[in-house]
Formats: sequence, structure tokens, C-alpha cells
Amino acid sequence: MISVIDDDELVREAADNLLSSEGYLVRTFASAEEFLQSPQLLGCGCVVADVQMPGMSGVDLLTHMRAQGHNTPFIFITAFPEDSVRNRARKAGGIGFLAKPFAAADLIRYVEIAIRRGDTS
Repeated sequence: MISVIDDDELVREAADNLLSSEGYLVRTFASAEEFLQSPQLLGCGCVVADVQMPGMSGVDLLTHMRAQGHNTPFIFITAFPEDSVRNRARKAGGIGFLAKPFAAADLIRYVEIAIRRGDTS
């Protein structure tokens, strides 16, 4: 299962439609906090998360999950693709970083890499 976490409903819907059309089971969340409180946390094979969200950021979510022992692969998406943000996401352990709007093929490629890693929590 792939979890898509973004405060923008249109981004969540677009990612859900794209990934579902490729045969993936997808769950969407409007915030990192909502995801952390969900039962999907334990069965998640990949997280696609916005870097900058109200409350907990995507990078903070990854850091929190790693501290809790979850090795779920993370793909970051952002409308603010500055080098400092990209470096922070990479340093935290993200396997992919996509600037919005991103090409569908790029997201699918990163998800395939994440799933092949088999690095689930």
C-alpha cells in the first residue's frame, strides 16, 4: 500500500488516481498527523509526502518514523524545490524528490524503486 500525504486535496486526488491506475492500493491523508494516527502506518510500503505542510512537515514525519523504527521508503514532493529543501529531504533519507508539477512517469519510477527495495516497516 502507498500512502500519499499532502495538504492539497487536488494533489492527493491526482496522485491517488495515477497510482491506482497503475494497480497500486493507495490511501491518502491531509496531514502527517492524520497518517500517524491511522492503521495504514503499519502496512505502508511507500510514503509519498509533501515536504511543506501545516503542522508536521514531510521531512519531520520521516525523521519521526525512523526514530520509531519504521524503514518505509519516502518520496518527497514539493512546490518549493530549493536546493536546501532537497538536501534536507535527501539527508533525512528520502529516496526521491519531485518538484510540483511533476511528470507522472517520474512518480511511478520512484514508487517502483521503493517497492523493489522491499524496505517496509
